[in-house]
Amino acid sequence: MRAGIVLVAGWLAVLFCTGAVQAAEAARGVPDSPTQTAYLAEQLRKDPVYISDQLPREVPRSTAPDFAREARRLGVSTYVIVLPSASFGAEPSAVLAGVHDRLGRKGLYVAIGDTGIDAVQTYGVSLPGAEDASRATLYELAYDATPREVFRHFVEVVTSGHAHQRAEQARAASEDDPDGPPSVHTDRTDRENQSFVTGIAVTGIPLTTLLITVYALQRRRVRRAVATATGGADRPSAAGGVRVPATRGGAKAVGGRTTAAGGKATAHGGKKAGGGKKAGTGAKGTGSGKKGTGTGGRKGAGGPGPYPRERLLPLLVAAAVLGGLIAFTATQVFDDTTSGDGSRPTAADMRARIDRVTDGLRRDPLYTDPESPPALDAAERAHLRRRLRALDVPVVIAAVPSSTDDESGGNRDLLAKALHTRLHRDLLIVLADPGSGSIDLVNYGTRVDDMYLINRPRDLSYPQSTDPPLGHRLDQLLTYVSKSPKAKAGHMPYEPPAADDPVGEKTLPGLFTGDFEPGLVIGTFLAGLLFGLVAAACGLVRRITRRRRTATGAPGDARSPAPTEPSTAWLRRNARQELDALTAALEPVAALPEDSQRRAWECLDSAALLIDGDSDGRIDADATPAALACAIVLARAGRTAIGEPDAARFVCHRNPLHGVAYKRVQVPPEGSGRARTRARSLPVCEACRLTLGPVLRLRPSGSARRGAHAPYATLPGPLAALGDGTEIDQLTRDVREYFGVH
Repeated sequence: MRAGIVLVAGWLAVLFCTGAVQAAEAARGVPDSPTQTAYLAEQLRKDPVYISDQLPREVPRSTAPDFAREARRLGVSTYVIVLPSASFGAEPSAVLAGVHDRLGRKGLYVAIGDTGIDAVQTYGVSLPGAEDASRATLYELAYDATPREVFRHFVEVVTSGHAHQRAEQARAASEDDPDGPPSVHTDRTDRENQSFVTGIAVTGIPLTTLLITVYALQRRRVRRAVATATGGADRPSAAGGVRVPATRGGAKAVGGRTTAAGGKATAHGGKKAGGGKKAGTGAKGTGSGKKGTGTGGRKGAGGPGPYPRERLLPLLVAAAVLGGLIAFTATQVFDDTTSGDGSRPTAADMRARIDRVTDGLRRDPLYTDPESPPALDAAERAHLRRRLRALDVPVVIAAVPSSTDDESGGNRDLLAKALHTRLHRDLLIVLADPGSGSIDLVNYGTRVDDMYLINRPRDLSYPQSTDPPLGHRLDQLLTYVSKSPKAKAGHMPYEPPAADDPVGEKTLPGLFTGDFEPGLVIGTFLAGLLFGLVAAACGLVRRITRRRRTATGAPGDARSPAPTEPSTAWLRRNARQELDALTAALEPVAALPEDSQRRAWECLDSAALLIDGDSDGRIDADATPAALACAIVLARAGRTAIGEPDAARFVCHRNPLHGVAYKRVQVPPEGSGRARTRARSLPVCEACRLTLGPVLRLRPSGSARRGAHAPYATLPGPLAALGDGTEIDQLTRDVREYFGVH
């Protein structure tokens, strides 16, 4: 009896306890969600590296072995948590402390967010420099470094043994450079810039090189053409010959003399000219007007023409090769193919969060994200579960955050579609973001009036700082759902656009795409602009050099000091230098103004008539001092005409070797009686304007070793006309008339 009573009592006690447990479970529904720290501690107990499934595009969970490999280099037990930065809240170190309390293991705890290291804590181990390494990593790495690169850099700083020094140096550098360190990765904007710069370089550099090279070669051809047309410019004569030019207009040489304008001329045969020149034999010549034979039998000094095509082809090939080399070099320099650290999410990485949330919703219509700080307390969760079970419309609530790095790219409609596809039933899906507090509704097949839900109060979807907490607004939403009118048929939302491919969005476009073609166009334009600037600068330098040579009194310069009674040797030497200088300074016909061209060539022609009667490219042995001095004056005037056409009209009447006359002075009457001259205004150089210098005196004959010098105006020949202030143009006409060349 006693044994039976004990057995019955025990059986009743078991039944009572079982019923109480079942009643408690029925009242509670399902076990409540674990806290954030408890959940993370449980995950770290399985693996010391935990990577959230909310960041598959930036930090795939499949990269956990890479984190573990780096952690082993630290030499202590290391626990790494990778979560969205918002999931750590305002105190990441507090999250690490809670995880350590739950886990109960010694080691280094590292919290890594999607923007870098959020917190570092050591518990029961010694790891010098951990905090300093965290600060150094913050200052030394750019904002676009991935969490895996951040952790790798952190480990390198810790193991370097100089964490404190590096942290201080990085902090000081950040104060000096507020922009921070350069980017770690090349993004699509950078690639567009690289393509644009490459396009500019591929066309700009070769084309600029080609244009400048052709310009330089053409300039050399011009100089050679001018030198070739001077009858001895290619090589000086053995006797110190002077370069004497061909005729300007292509006139033919007649009896050793040259016409100035290609016209008809008759030489004075058989007699010596007053200046000591040898006349021809009376032959008659007619100018050709286009093409003629210059002194010494050379062709006229026309322009060299365009650059030969056969010589241009190798330059074009070289430019094309240079462009190819630049393009190849650009592919080696800009060799990035992805904007990330090279990690690629797997299919399992991309569906991990969907699987987790779907499994939770199958067990409970209210799912809260265990990785995020709790947005609903236990009472709110229990109340919402009761409201959900009481509705006659199938409704589920998923309180999970969204970001651009999740599998849906931050598109809440895609997340709802993925959940509906996995749950395989019609229902109203409510997505609540625990961080921002926003609420989204997506109706998949339930008979609820969608317009009624769309017109629900604004504060249910877009919270303000003064709005009620998330739990209260979710409760309001369920109230509106319970009162919503019934629709005749279930509603299906529009198909949302697919998310970007996680690999494709990180892949950079090709270097020769995008802005590469606009770069080619801009490169061509810049090449032409740069060539124009170079050509203009070269022309300006040549012009300045000529003027400076004239102003500083270089050998043979038009303003250089001149002796009052020059020797014949001095006159011959300077005549040769001046004609050489004028020949070298002459530009192609197209490069000179018409007035400069005419005066310079007439001066050169007239000087040749005076000192090269034999037309052999050498100064005549019997050239008189007056002829030599006149040739010097004409050559200097021709050089002046190239740079300053208006300044080449007059020379100093006191001493023509002084050069250009910029002013005129009143000369008082001279003599007496009938021989008395009138007061005249005559040109003088700058020095003679201030104080009249002595008159140029020359020997009557170059061969006379003894004999007094005489004023140049008293000697026979064209030079004497300068004593009366004759213009240079008149002097050149006098020279031609003097030698019978018209």
